[in-house]
Amino acid sequence: QSAFGLKLCVLLADGFRPIGLGGGHETAYGSWLGLAAFAARQKRVPRIGIINFDAHFDLRTADRASSGTPFKQISDDCTRRGWPFQYACLGIAETANTAALFNQAGRLGVWWETDSVTQNPDSPELLAKLARFVRGVDWLYISVCLDVLPAAVAPGVSAPAGFGMPLAVLESLLKNLKQSGKVRYAEVVELNPKFDIDQRTAKVAARLVWVMAR
Repeated sequence: QSAFGLKLCVLLADGFRPIGLGGGHETAYGSWLGLAAFAARQKRVPRIGIINFDAHFDLRTADRASSGTPFKQISDDCTRRGWPFQYACLGIAETANTAALFNQAGRLGVWWETDSVTQNPDSPELLAKLARFVRGVDWLYISVCLDVLPAAVAPGVSAPAGFGMPLAVLESLLKNLKQSGKVRYAEVVELNPKFDIDQRTAKVAARLVWVMAR
């Protein structure tokens, strides 16, 4: 994570707009370390908003970092820095998160929407909430966990979704966020080729990278 963060900070400082690839979602804390280091160099530290498309909060508290801990690690780092923790998680599967995690999200002021709510890319309520979140930050860090997608679309993940956010919705929301001009860094994570079928998940991941990079 530290090495990833150092590399990312250098790329950002050189004017690149990198896209991170994973692997487990523990990549996200390395992403944060790099983005935060770059943000700290600015004349005025920007307000960073994190939007995670994910079936899971990844807010677990543990002695050892894992794919379930990165956003709790980021929250702790924000506390140390005196920065606000502005985190949204879209596509949450209620069946895949414990009551303790929902309580944790509530304590940390997380905005989340469940997979059942994120089925319509043109939902006025969802788009209004998204616009409000974006207005409240200067930079956006977007993390796409492929397990937010239905298992039929993205089988090559560690925890395939029983329901999931449709790919068309995810793509539409990513395009919406790009139009804000605030996206500073993005990543696509949780691809495990050993579990993939006909490279289905890899092709979806490649398309999402293309959507964000073009």
